[in-house]
Amino acid sequence: MTSLLDRFRQGLPFEAWLTASTQPKLADLQRSIRGRAEVAPENVARVTALGRRWHLLVLSADWCSDAVNIEPWVDALCAASPLLSLRLLDRDQHLDLMDQHLTNGRSRSIPVVLVLDDQGIERGWWGPRPHALQSWVMSAAAQAMAPADRYREQRRWYSEDRGRTICAELVSLLERCAEASDGGLIAPDPITPSTGELPGHAE
Repeated sequence: MTSLLDRFRQGLPFEAWLTASTQPKLADLQRSIRGRAEVAPENVARVTALGRRWHLLVLSADWCSDAVNIEPWVDALCAASPLLSLRLLDRDQHLDLMDQHLTNGRSRSIPVVLVLDDQGIERGWWGPRPHALQSWVMSAAAQAMAPADRYREQRRWYSEDRGRTICAELVSLLERCAEASDGGLIAPDPITPSTGELPGHAE
């Protein structure tokens, strides 16, 4: 398997990513979310219990509304544990990598988080949204909404969830990667549309 350490080194840390943004209002919103982001101690303890370093490489874009709500929590998780490090890459400048991480094998949806081990070998990936929210977005009810209304519901969900689901799913993925005996790639399970009811939140 090919090391992605060179790609990781090309990426930007979170604050540098925001500084380079062409969307200053969205960057300021991300800073605001990041300033309030607190990762649950049990998630930090679970990462610590793995006892090994991981690199999280995010494919994203500065205009992406989901990235605005997700990336501050990924950065908060990495800042809370010395075993985690984070870099972000622009999706459109790395389409070869993006096309290996398509949602349901079809769409270039972002953000996606690649989990690399300490050798830079990819062990798993996550995205583009928490599983239950992505299932709702794909539902007929959500797709029938005007885009502005759908995005408003998504923002409300993220605000009420306060990063709990994002962090919980990422930590669970790290645990699965650490436990995988064959060293293979753990990709997201196929996501099917929900019946249309907006999901609840992780406790």
